[in-house]
Amino acid sequence: MRSVQKGSARCLAVLGTGSDVGKSVVVTALCRIFSDVGIRVAPFKAQNMSNNSFVTSQGGEMGRAQVVQAEAARTVLHVDMNPVLLKPSTDTGAQVVLHGKPIGNRHAAEYFADTRYLFAQAQASLARLRQAYDLVIMEGAGSCAEVNLRKRDFVNFRIAHSADAPVILVADIDRGGVFAQIIGTLGVIPRKDRQRVRGFIINKFRGDPKLFEDGIRYIERSTGLPVLGLIPYFRHIEIDSEDGMPLDIQVDPSETPRTGRTNIAVLRLPHISNFTDFAPLCREPSVSLHYLARSRSLLGYDIVLLPGSKNVRADLAWMRLEGWDGCLRDYIDLGGKVGGICGGYQMLGHTIYDPHGIEGPPGKTEGLGLLNVNTTLRGEKILARVSGVWVSSGEPVEGYEIHMGVTDRFPSTAHAARITARQGEPVNDADGAIAPDGTVWGSYLHGLFDLPGFRRSFLDGLNPGCQVESLERTMVSNTEFKDRQYSLLAEHFRAHLNMPRLYEIAGVSVEGGGL
Repeated sequence: MRSVQKGSARCLAVLGTGSDVGKSVVVTALCRIFSDVGIRVAPFKAQNMSNNSFVTSQGGEMGRAQVVQAEAARTVLHVDMNPVLLKPSTDTGAQVVLHGKPIGNRHAAEYFADTRYLFAQAQASLARLRQAYDLVIMEGAGSCAEVNLRKRDFVNFRIAHSADAPVILVADIDRGGVFAQIIGTLGVIPRKDRQRVRGFIINKFRGDPKLFEDGIRYIERSTGLPVLGLIPYFRHIEIDSEDGMPLDIQVDPSETPRTGRTNIAVLRLPHISNFTDFAPLCREPSVSLHYLARSRSLLGYDIVLLPGSKNVRADLAWMRLEGWDGCLRDYIDLGGKVGGICGGYQMLGHTIYDPHGIEGPPGKTEGLGLLNVNTTLRGEKILARVSGVWVSSGEPVEGYEIHMGVTDRFPSTAHAARITARQGEPVNDADGAIAPDGTVWGSYLHGLFDLPGFRRSFLDGLNPGCQVESLERTMVSNTEFKDRQYSLLAEHFRAHLNMPRLYEIAGVSVEGGGL
């Protein structure tokens, strides 16, 4: 590896011809590839927009995509990797998180009126990363060729120019129009931006790559730049999604609960957040998990889970409009079980008080009344990594809290978990609530199902004896599983990238770095 002087880390920018072309996955693969050859690499995204977030060990909040990329890079998470995070709460508004802490809610017009301060903060974060690492891989956002947004956009070419970073453009051939994606992007961006582009990665290819050789020649002849890789579409690797639910997740499937499986329904709320809480359940061979948006009979499901929400009050209104409140009551009356995490936990209570207008006009919203708790939304966000014990089973649990509200249990209501450590410090706190008959529970713990012991106990409690076939899978922790996926992803990309050319563009020298 090349020698690197302190403070002189190179940067490599991965920008996209559009949204969902695979920028996040490409950066994840490159982080693991460069880490595999001994380069201290860190991810960076100046501004992310996502309700899928995580809490660092320092107590800061950052986008899940950069968490995934840092894990792939085998490095410690830090909010400098995602200095600005926008968490949409309405169609036109979002909470702004700067360096891991919320600084307020902004409407889109207000936010984009002047981004100079946030750009300066992003530059400061990048400078700190460059002092600590050998290489920083920068991810863009959406399309880098949105000419109407150029003056306000600091996530794509603006930050790349600032860091003197070569740019790789990622295009998605699966959606069609890949020639227009690449050549059109170069055609509408300014000359200064075009001169920074060093090559292309064509993502999500299906079929025989030999049939696209003439397409590659056309792109290279038309642009004078190399296609660095034609990456085949994959289904055997699971990487956490960045902004929204993965495109291959089907909502409201036509199939009904399956005999011989543990059947779980998750309500697909309009403002769903941290849906990755349920990824470990999806991986269980004995589990059939359905995301449901339109109200329907819940008979046959072993449990219905209410996920986190960035706007609990609005999502409660949606649930009533869709008739979910009645469906849930009918389901419970027939012996069904319901669980809620974070915002879903708040919804299960009697009342959501919002005196400061955190989620809309100040006031209160009636909850579902399925747990004897009330929630008050407050201006200070609670961010913490926690561990403890699930009371009913005695199984260890761990996860993270991200919420604006404080939930109070009625005096006779039992808690669901006992928290024994918060941000690494010993505590003795109660978390969540559980109904007297155990059929309804709520908890603030995101990542609740990550630990294999708790996950196995939870599933056995729903459908005893159904988990035998998945015993080996449940013994694998979520951390171990994800690390395997990062290595598989790196192997997949390495086999289809021109690695010597990529190392050259990144400005590093790696012995034996062949194709």
